[in-house]
Amino acid sequence: MLVYQLENGGWPKQLEDKSVVNYGLPLTEDLLSKIKATTIAHATFDNKATSREIVYLIKAYNTTKKPEYLKAVEKGLDYALSAQNANGGWPQYFPDKALYRAQITYNDDAMINVLNILQDISTKSNGFDAVNQSYIPKAELAVKKGIACILKTQVKQNGNLTIWAAQYGKDSMLPAKARNFEPASLSTAESVSIVRFLLRLPKPSPEIKESVAAAIKWFDKYKITGYRFERTADSKTNNKSAVLIADANSTVWARFYDLEKNTPIFGDRDNSIKLKLEDLSPERRNGYAWYGNFAQKLLDKEYPKWLTTNGTK
Repeated sequence: MLVYQLENGGWPKQLEDKSVVNYGLPLTEDLLSKIKATTIAHATFDNKATSREIVYLIKAYNTTKKPEYLKAVEKGLDYALSAQNANGGWPQYFPDKALYRAQITYNDDAMINVLNILQDISTKSNGFDAVNQSYIPKAELAVKKGIACILKTQVKQNGNLTIWAAQYGKDSMLPAKARNFEPASLSTAESVSIVRFLLRLPKPSPEIKESVAAAIKWFDKYKITGYRFERTADSKTNNKSAVLIADANSTVWARFYDLEKNTPIFGDRDNSIKLKLEDLSPERRNGYAWYGNFAQKLLDKEYPKWLTTNGTK
C-alpha cells in the first residue's frame, strides 16, 4: 500500500496499463515500473480506493506503531480533504475531471466511505484517535459540509423528500447519469448507505431526522414483496440469467427508480432505458445487481433501534 500511494496522497484502483490494483501480487520489477508510471490522474475514491487503504493502514499503525503507516494515513487524509467540493460533495476521481469523474458521487459509496472516516476522526473512533489532533477540526468542518450536501441533494417530488441519486452535477447538484447503463435515477443501494451514515451522527438535527424519516417512508412504500433476485443457469447452455423469482418470504428493491414515477428502470450499454429486466441486452442483464434486499436490515432493525434513541415511535 505504501508503494502504491500516489504523490498527491490518494490511491488508484487501476494502474496506468489499466490493470486492477491487487495487493496480493508480488512486487516484481515489471509491476513496480507500472506502479511508478501511474500518475495522480488515477487517484480515486471509486471501488473503495483510498478509503480502504486509510482504514487498513490506521489499523496497521495501531497494531505495529510503525510511523510510516501513520504518515501514509495522514497523507491520504490530506488528499481526501483537498478533494471535497465547496458545496460539500466528493467526486469519484480527483483531480481528473474527465467524463463523469468530477460529479458528486454517492455511487458505490465513494463519498460516504470518506465521510465515515472523517466522522471517525471527529469522534476519535475506530483507531483514528491516533492521527494528529489537528485533523479533528478539519474533519468536523468537512463532515458538516458533507451533511449539508446530503440534505440538499435528497430528491424531492412535489415538495416531498424521497431518497438520493447515485451521482449529481458538480455545480448544479442535480441528479446526473454516469456510464450509459447508470441513468439519472433514484438509487436504492447508495441511499441505504447515506441513511446509515446519518443514523450514526450524534444529536441529529431536525433536518437530519426529517431526511431519515422521509427516506425510510420511501423505502417502505416502494419495496417489492414476494420476490427474490437470482441468477439461474440455463439447463442447455449452463449460462446464467438474472431473474426475479417468486418467494413469499423475500423482499427486494430495484437498484434504480425513475426520478418522478418511482418505477424500476434499467440502463443498457447503448444508453437506452428499459422498463423490464428481460428487455436488457444479455451482457447488462447478467452483469449488474439490478435488484437486492438493500433496505431490509435498515427497515427491520437499524431504523427502529435509532428511533429508540433519537426519535419517537
